Amino acid sequence: MAKMKVAQVPKPGADFEIVEREIPSPTAGHVRIRVQACGICHSDFITKEGLFPGIQYPRAPGHEVAGVIDDVGAGVTGWKKGQRVGVGWHGGQDGTCIACRRGDFANCLNLKIPGISYDGGYQEYMLAPVEALAAMPESLDPAEASPLMCAGITTFNALRHSGAMPADLVAVQGVGGLGHLGIQFASKFGYKVAAIGRGPENAALARKLGAHVYIDSKELTGGLGLNGKLVIVGAPSEPIEVSPLQLLFGRRSVKGWSSGIPTDSEDTLRFAELTGVRPMIEKYPLEKAGEAYARMMSGKAEFRVVLTM
Repeated sequence: MAKMKVAQVPKPGADFEIVEREIPSPTAGHVRIRVQACGICHSDFITKEGLFPGIQYPRAPGHEVAGVIDDVGAGVTGWKKGQRVGVGWHGGQDGTCIACRRGDFANCLNLKIPGISYDGGYQEYMLAPVEALAAMPESLDPAEASPLMCAGITTFNALRHSGAMPADLVAVQGVGGLGHLGIQFASKFGYKVAAIGRGPENAALARKLGAHVYIDSKELTGGLGLNGKLVIVGAPSEPIEVSPLQLLFGRRSVKGWSSGIPTDSEDTLRFAELTGVRPMIEKYPLEKAGEAYARMMSGKAEFRVVLTM
């Protein structure tokens, strides 16, 4: 049997190890993807440290996958060998829970997540269920497309569902892994974009990305206008503090938005292709997955770290 390289976590909290496995054959309803690139997301920390119950080890993380279908399993229709695809956070749904029955697949009670529920993109080949696949435009570079499968769809989807209209004032807090994409998308949507950062050093970059205004500040809710909405897309461990009076007077609100489903990914990819939105990336070979992960966790990467195969 042919072999492939895999960067896996052998047990919770352990260092990455590079191993060889047999290239798997796709089962019914699944495809095999030849991975070309896989972004490293901070959420990979969940697999690295074993923060979700039921993760089976060893496990290959990775939910920012760009590749090509290499083989298809029984019963697969609508997808073919040689087709470019991506796989993001939404790695499949059960189709039977109350959320799925209502068409709300993103909130499936038994959501599958690549790199957590099954091996993700830190490997040369991976298997994925067809409901996890997003068609990828041919013109996009795999290394640049892979972060769009999580960081990209998260910011794109949150903005287009925020209720903001063209020419509205939209502020993006942070000029980092999510923020640098959020600023670009917001600018291309036709918003008046205010980038909020900590310190003056990000001002020039924020304006280059499309921000009209740069604000050096840590305060968020105090800056909301009448009927303003704070949309949370990152997942820091510390709580968010807000006074009820800040929300009551002016009818302000706070909501969360996480990623989306594969059709949302396809919208994100097509929009990026049309408008030139691209992530700023640092590339590492698969064999240096441990070093690449450490770079991401350091917070010093500019701005997304990507494994290439």
